[in-house]
Amino acid sequence: MTPSRSSTPLRIPIPLRVPELGPSLGQLVVRRRRAPLWLALDDVRVQLATAVIELAGDARGAEAREDRDGVLDALDRRAWLTAWERASRAVGERLAVALDARLDFEARRVRMGRWRRRHLKVSPVERRALAGRMASAGAGFVAALDALDAAAAQVREANVLDRGALARWQDALCAAARRLEAAWLALEDAVGEEDRRWTPLLDEVRRWRPPLWRLVILWVPVAALLVWLGLLWGGYLPAPAWLADRLGF
Repeated sequence: MTPSRSSTPLRIPIPLRVPELGPSLGQLVVRRRRAPLWLALDDVRVQLATAVIELAGDARGAEAREDRDGVLDALDRRAWLTAWERASRAVGERLAVALDARLDFEARRVRMGRWRRRHLKVSPVERRALAGRMASAGAGFVAALDALDAAAAQVREANVLDRGALARWQDALCAAARRLEAAWLALEDAVGEEDRRWTPLLDEVRRWRPPLWRLVILWVPVAALLVWLGLLWGGYLPAPAWLADRLGF
């Protein structure tokens, strides 16, 4: 009698194939905006798109070497999130600098004093709040990264028989790219909202006028001196001896 052999499932890891992410990035790659933003951000947008494309390139390099862990690590949650945080932080910093410049320009235009202008600058607390509002535009993107993280964990353990795990990981990558595009568009909307948020303060600066008491303190002594000299010159008042000698009275 021939002994029965126990059948063991074949554990050959499934080869990973990185999908094309460019089409899923959409307007992050080619922006189709009807009206330009008040703040130039195209260079930051291009840098973000380039960072994602470079991540995909690194993953394809690992794919060519049959380095499955390298493929997954190149496009993991941390890599995507780092690219987004770098972009949103750059936008927040640029926004604060632009607001400082606009406030200073309007203050100089109405001849506001230097001390008062210094207090118009965006404070460190406001800068942190700006950065937080810019980063919050990526809430949906972060949720997509959570789904990508779960799909990557499944495909890491998948064998050649589990094609579904590969498809889910590829779909999660494309979904993350689409959510990144949506996050960038939401960030642009947030920049437009900041323009409206700061408009009342800018209008207040435009309406500012120097206090009247400063004009009184400055011009009343000058006017009194001019009147006194006029009366002296006209002979209505006696000139002091020192002035009479100088003027030949």
